[in-house]
Amino acid sequence: MTNPLAAGSLEGKRVLVTGSSRGIGADTVGYFAQAGARVVINYRNKEARANKLADAIRAAGGEAITAGADLTDPASVTAMFATIEAEYGGLDILVMNASGGMESGMAEDYAMTLNRDAQVNLLTEAIPLLGDDSRIVYVTSHQAHFIKTTPTMPEYEPVARSKRAGEDALRAVIPQLEESGIGFVVVSGDMIEGTITATLLERSNPGALSARKEAAGRLYNVSEFAAEVVRAAVEPVPVGNTRLVGDTSGFAGD
Repeated sequence: MTNPLAAGSLEGKRVLVTGSSRGIGADTVGYFAQAGARVVINYRNKEARANKLADAIRAAGGEAITAGADLTDPASVTAMFATIEAEYGGLDILVMNASGGMESGMAEDYAMTLNRDAQVNLLTEAIPLLGDDSRIVYVTSHQAHFIKTTPTMPEYEPVARSKRAGEDALRAVIPQLEESGIGFVVVSGDMIEGTITATLLERSNPGALSARKEAAGRLYNVSEFAAEVVRAAVEPVPVGNTRLVGDTSGFAGD
């Protein structure tokens, strides 16, 4: 897909995208880098992928660093921001893309720990590095955003509720962010073809992806959704601080 950002339009801007070694995060960080931004590729355990992406960005004339951090480990997050401050001096855009909860072998409260508690801590740690006219983008799904009014698949419900809890906790900070000149946008999308989450859902609930695709007419792919994320980072903050991507039929209220 063509980059929605004009070449050079973000020259010198400093951008962190969490969970950006692959998938939506990798495409998002790629779009930012192509527009001239100095990007930070965050990963939890995919160091080789993160380094490969950073090398590709640098080979194309861009500027990129990698920063490993487990978002559920506060000390790890503090170290990541220390690296960013040392390398770039601050941030202009933070994309809160990393999430999870469907992984096997995790503690029962892992989804809430990652999707709510870790996101709040991430924001708290980031605020001192964000200046006037900066932007935070929180990435979520329709299944999570509308969970209070629209049931979702049982396999995904714990994740959906934890992500909505995270969204609510972050929204509570909007007045403080606005006082500091920091814009905040929630980007909510339908199921995205080609993501790990969609693969795991299809594995646990065969036919879920095709059923949603039939209901929606079409689903966005990874690069298309990433393009909406980067638009949310540069376009005016929408009413309600929410950017809905893709079909919302079947979802009630907000």
